[in-house]
Amino acid sequence: MSAKSESLEKLKDIVELRERIKRRKPDFVRQESWRYARVDESWRRPKGIDSKMRKEVKGWPAKVKIGYGGPKAAKGLHPSAYREVIVYNVDDLSKIKPEVEAARIAHVVGAKKRTEILRRAREMGIHVLNPGVLMEEKNGSGKSS
Repeated sequence: MSAKSESLEKLKDIVELRERIKRRKPDFVRQESWRYARVDESWRRPKGIDSKMRKEVKGWPAKVKIGYGGPKAAKGLHPSAYREVIVYNVDDLSKIKPEVEAARIAHVVGAKKRTEILRRAREMGIHVLNPGVLMEEKNGSGKSS
């Protein structure tokens, strides 16, 4: 097995471990979000002096704590086990290590530059996370006559 595939396999194992840990983690919800429609579910730390959730009373939802975190090695990894690198132009591709990093084309990049980036990435063997629709033909594509 080559060093490239070996390092990617290690990263895939770490991502799988992160997913297994994530499945066991509770859904952290904001206090009383199930009770009132006006209260969003997104997590907010309970701060009230008599708050059952802050006091961690049995039967109340779990609080966010450091112990629920995933493996440190998996931080910043895409589910495909590549590290994401944002690319704005063709020159940015030269800074990417294809064996462990993948390109994510920035949302501000237009169609013309995007096709150049995709063509160059294919030549260099770089994985692109958001390729989008390739412009195959400029004249008449998508139009029916």
